[in-house]
Amino acid sequence: MMPRVKRGKRSRGSVQAKLRSKQRATQQRRLKRTSRKRDRTNTVRYAAKKSGKQPPLLTADTYDSSHERDFHRHNPVVSVIIPVLNERKTIRRVVLEARRIHPNTEVIVVSNGTTDGSDRLAERAGAKVLRYKQALGHDVGRKAGAEVAKGSILLFIDGDMVLAAKQLRPFVQAIKDGADVALNQYSGPQQQRDIHPVVLAKYALNALLQHSELRGMSMTAVPHALSLSALQIIGVEHLATPPVAHAIALQKGLKVRGCTYIPVGKLNMRRASSTAADPLKLVVDNDHMQAVRWLLENTDRRGGLTDLNRQRQQVR
Repeated sequence: MMPRVKRGKRSRGSVQAKLRSKQRATQQRRLKRTSRKRDRTNTVRYAAKKSGKQPPLLTADTYDSSHERDFHRHNPVVSVIIPVLNERKTIRRVVLEARRIHPNTEVIVVSNGTTDGSDRLAERAGAKVLRYKQALGHDVGRKAGAEVAKGSILLFIDGDMVLAAKQLRPFVQAIKDGADVALNQYSGPQQQRDIHPVVLAKYALNALLQHSELRGMSMTAVPHALSLSALQIIGVEHLATPPVAHAIALQKGLKVRGCTYIPVGKLNMRRASSTAADPLKLVVDNDHMQAVRWLLENTDRRGGLTDLNRQRQQVR
């Protein structure tokens, strides 16, 4: 009689060999894709270095390396700072878009007395969260976020406005291109019969600082960005009063530029009723008065402006 063939064992060995072969092929394909991505990134960097120009901003899709991602978390280029007060409906999308601005980005959410779980949603979306039990106000929240930021570029946005990463990248690029402060070109509504006092205050402050070309642009409005070196000149404590920070930046000769237009007036629809006093108006007006006071205290009683040919001492 012929010996029996152990087909079961031979069959299992064959299946295992095929599986190992497929796994090796899949691993090789992944290595080839990763290698191609790295080659493309290195080509961009080499071309930029050869031409003497800074490489363009790279999106998060450019990188596919775990050790690089870990390095970026500890050494960010961009710090996106977002004050939040009960923004549950929007905060997750805001954080995710912020993370896409640059591959080397940290997102800092400052929770201002939040009670609706916005802080937890932000954390799950990848943000670092600073929690305060009491509402600080957005401006103080930005100051708190700036104090712990590690990036060389700071970008300030709000948690209730979902802006796409492509809308925010120009602010970062403006700082990379040499600006110290990059402002939203939004100047407020000007076609109305009665101009809002806050808009007038912004125009008046820029005129007083001899920068009428900025019209109603201001560090009061988001988005805006500034370099770490500009923050050191302005002083992080002054971020709590944006018009004062704005006045210092211009008076100290920093490069303050209008960057791109984001219609925040339409995107942020929360307004006080016409029959009630607007508390935000009172706060912003007072902040602008503080900016004028800072200017007078650090220049002279005419805010650094000349008296032209007036001979005031001749009048008695």
